[in-house]
Amino acid sequence: MSCKLPTGRLTGYGFNVNVLKKASASASPGAATAGDVAPPTRREVLVRVGTAAAVLSASAAAARVLWDKGGYEVERSSGTRQVRDYRRVERDAEHAQLAIARAAPKEAGDDSPRPTATPEQLVRRAVDAMGGMRKFVSRGDVVVVKPNIGWDRMPIHAANTNPDVVAAVIRLAYEAGAKKVVVADGSCNDPNRCFQRSGIWRAAYELGADVVLPQEHRFRTMRLKGDVLDEWPIFTTLVDADKVINVPVAKHHNLAKYTAAMKNWYGVLGGRRNRLHQNIDTSIADLATFMRPTLVVVDAWRVLLRNGPQGGNIDDARDMHTVIASVDQVAADAYGCTLIGQKRENLDYLAMGEKRGLGTMHWETLRVKEV
Repeated sequence: MSCKLPTGRLTGYGFNVNVLKKASASASPGAATAGDVAPPTRREVLVRVGTAAAVLSASAAAARVLWDKGGYEVERSSGTRQVRDYRRVERDAEHAQLAIARAAPKEAGDDSPRPTATPEQLVRRAVDAMGGMRKFVSRGDVVVVKPNIGWDRMPIHAANTNPDVVAAVIRLAYEAGAKKVVVADGSCNDPNRCFQRSGIWRAAYELGADVVLPQEHRFRTMRLKGDVLDEWPIFTTLVDADKVINVPVAKHHNLAKYTAAMKNWYGVLGGRRNRLHQNIDTSIADLATFMRPTLVVVDAWRVLLRNGPQGGNIDDARDMHTVIASVDQVAADAYGCTLIGQKRENLDYLAMGEKRGLGTMHWETLRVKEV
């Protein structure tokens, strides 16, 4: 999206050059005649040029901040934060608030390369422990499924959400009565390659879901009014829904230390997202404040333990055959980070999220069920 500053024809700006006239014989020596201007010294010229350049530079910087549609500014953010809250009112005191589904250990002597459960089975177990998908999705709903499809990587690299986990969530949404399921994400690498190489495009298409790639016309500038994120282009496909299910992959991140549920919302942003890395914890908290999902399903089938978020070396990932489901994105990350050996106390954005009332870092205080 191009943005041009309004310009007009500048008039009335010119230089008046006064030609010195030869002093009359009657004038006293050294007396200035009308229109006489003393020529500036070389030093004065340099000072004036330097001052003009500084003014122009400051003006250009100010104009860039004011007109940059991917900008942020702490001092400019004010007023009520914008929120997209897709959570249901919690009246269920019976089912889990955090469910952890793991493939059972193999029995002695079982040398089969296959795990004891499939990704779909683990997703079903976790969501059933939460009360089932019908608790979250109603008949006729338009459901957006938001995986991590940021990178031009294959499932074995564990940089994107596993396609079988995404497929299981889509299938459950349809079974619960969803009228339409949309799969979308704002990729970091080329979207066409990311969606194809991840395997998610094929998995979603085969189940009848709409797959929406990030294109310029699908973004609308919104005022989030966060501590860091003020005005930013938002991927409207991800916010125009009845229900939103966050389906991240659990993995290492070189700046955030760990990424899954809360940081997965970077995919709703357009513009130059890398600029937010200057204050990454606060920007993650701002995004999680803006996007409050109906349900979180964390893919930990295969986990990238180092060199995230992109990875690329299959030796950096390890099979863990785990799926986490929760209604609390802070708690999901507080537990999930332990899978890569990280501690919740080291993730500042978790404390920020808890302080903002988004959830709890102390996942043990929730109703937890392992299945």
